[in-house]
Amino acid sequence: MKHKFLAKKYWNSVSTPMAEVVELANKFDDLINLSLGDPDLITNASIINEAFRDAHQGHTKYTDSLGDPELREEISLFYKKIYGYQVQMNEIMAVVGACHGMYLALEAILDDGDEVIVPEPYFTPYENQIKLAGGKLVPLKTYEEDGFQIDTERLKALLSHRTKAIIINTPNNPTGTCLSMASMEALAQIAIENDIIIIADDIYGAFSFCEPFVPITTLDGMKERTITIGSFSKDYAMTGWRIGYVMASDYLITCIRDINEGICFSAPSISQRAAIHALRLKDTIQPDLVNEYKKRVYYVYERINQTEHMSVLPPGGSFYLFVNIKKTGLTSAEISRKLLEEAHVLVVPGNAFGISGEGYIRIACTVGLDKLKEAFDRIEAMLL
Repeated sequence: MKHKFLAKKYWNSVSTPMAEVVELANKFDDLINLSLGDPDLITNASIINEAFRDAHQGHTKYTDSLGDPELREEISLFYKKIYGYQVQMNEIMAVVGACHGMYLALEAILDDGDEVIVPEPYFTPYENQIKLAGGKLVPLKTYEEDGFQIDTERLKALLSHRTKAIIINTPNNPTGTCLSMASMEALAQIAIENDIIIIADDIYGAFSFCEPFVPITTLDGMKERTITIGSFSKDYAMTGWRIGYVMASDYLITCIRDINEGICFSAPSISQRAAIHALRLKDTIQPDLVNEYKKRVYYVYERINQTEHMSVLPPGGSFYLFVNIKKTGLTSAEISRKLLEEAHVLVVPGNAFGISGEGYIRIACTVGLDKLKEAFDRIEAMLL
């Protein structure tokens, strides 16, 4: 939109398909929303109660700019207990959700014109985050026939003297793919040989259904060249608390902290207290949460492969399925519009996630089995 009060660099901005989907969420009273990754389950009551007890006891002030020391200690203990990985307090910073952390990390490492390789399809905000930090997104196409795994030869062909970082997201949004250990080790070797940083968007770590999740930072030689983005939004059903963390070498964390001083100084104190209790209660509350979403994902997987003109790969992780709709003869935007108008089911068209997302739709399994059944009953009736 062109306006005298808008910066000229935004005059030609076009809303993303993801943003357009948000505007459609209230179009029909009986709409079943399978679009955004916001879990329908609320945060566990024990986390809420403990956080608000802390608020009543005075945890309503600014925290340390790096974050509540208790939270950073709990994050450190988590990595030590689960992965045998040692991380120091000055290598962790609490942030206002993973998107905030990703932007701060990119701002800290990119000079104007630096390139960031991102496997495509990719989480929609990456492109704007990279642009805001002065960088250029270089898409690395992945394909369904390869299980959306990263082809290292294609990756090597994209490397240039301006390549500064590679973003990985496993389990993946939108494809649900989990990178194999062979892929992770190959990525690590490329990063080491070419002196590149890996930014690991690890926000779905609890939702790895087939193999235990392994953070790339824990691989040999990767600690000093990995920036890990963590979040409590998905793994603990805490999206509205807006709390996450960045984990990296101390000099990077110092730089990120200094950048953030001019943005929001520190993450919300009460949200940090909630995150502390989430980590302490992890073994009690997380298994049921993960099992619920696993049941949903596998149910939807079975329904998709029984639905004419649709197919999908077996679930790997996250709570998304990236559904192939090419046999419908429609574009991803057209089929999404048809599902909305005729079945009152809202999904995200695959082109929201980059050019290679065309021919797909993303389904978020963030409603209960009864709603998922109703959604697919409607879809099947529509496609007959």
